[in-house]
Amino acid sequence: MPDDLQPEVLRVELTELGDAFRAYQRRPEPDLAVLAELHDRKARAFALWADVTGDASLREEADRAAAAARTTREMDANRHGVPVGVDGPAVERLLTRGQGVHLRNVLEHVRVDSPFPEAEARFAVLMLTLRAARAGTGNVTGQDLSGWLQGDAERVLQALADAGWLALPEGVTVDDALMSRPEEPTRITVPTLIPTQPRPFFFGKVTRARLSGWAQKVVGDRKLRKKKAGAATRLLAVYTAAHSRPDGCLGEAGEAGDGLALETVASFCGLRPEEVAEHAGLLVAAGWLVEDADTADGRLRGRLAERVLPLSGLL
Repeated sequence: MPDDLQPEVLRVELTELGDAFRAYQRRPEPDLAVLAELHDRKARAFALWADVTGDASLREEADRAAAAARTTREMDANRHGVPVGVDGPAVERLLTRGQGVHLRNVLEHVRVDSPFPEAEARFAVLMLTLRAARAGTGNVTGQDLSGWLQGDAERVLQALADAGWLALPEGVTVDDALMSRPEEPTRITVPTLIPTQPRPFFFGKVTRARLSGWAQKVVGDRKLRKKKAGAATRLLAVYTAAHSRPDGCLGEAGEAGDGLALETVASFCGLRPEEVAEHAGLLVAAGWLVEDADTADGRLRGRLAERVLPLSGLL
């Protein structure tokens, strides 16, 4: 910065701004709201500097600072669960935005690689994948399996074992797994997730536990249980929550047509596209989606109900 830069107020602001950024770097804890304000100040100062000197590179720096302010503010809003520009109380989120990305990677893996197309098998594959995602192994109890699959647990688990997708410990049968208690869970193995094999995703144990806990909270939702929602409906609950924005709307903002592609949704849930509307209606009845959910033009459009916002995948 030139010593003789005019106007004087700009030179003073740039000097103070440099001091403010250095002071921020010395803070023991980050404060994204404060950092966003610093980026805003930088954008204004560099824009004025560019006006004074006619330097295009300074204009570009101002634009970068403005973009950094927006991004930082969005990060702060996501951390507190409040969509940018929306007033109201913060929503306590179960996942961070990064964990939401990992979650959607898991769901896509299940959609593409489930060994069976039916909803019950896909449901089991999802829940067991989340248990074994990090090391290829995970613990399950009979209560887990029965809670996920109700009366289909034995049939589905046996089919996955017979297909080689799932391996039980030597000498342990499907019946044994269904009888296992929390103090002695069954350690299952998903061979395709063992670290010595090419793996579809990578994340740490904290994220794995957070994703598994998130899925358990979704499929165990009290109102879904009260409506006796089947596997396909609960898979749709998982998919809609994972693919929603902080305000609960489904699909990426600005995406052509908005909402979610019906073919993809149906594939994940083990349904035909024309069947999705019925299950979306069940989610509306359970207070999972708001009443304006629809499946027109090959898209599933809708919004999570307010009570479900903590489960948003934060697209």
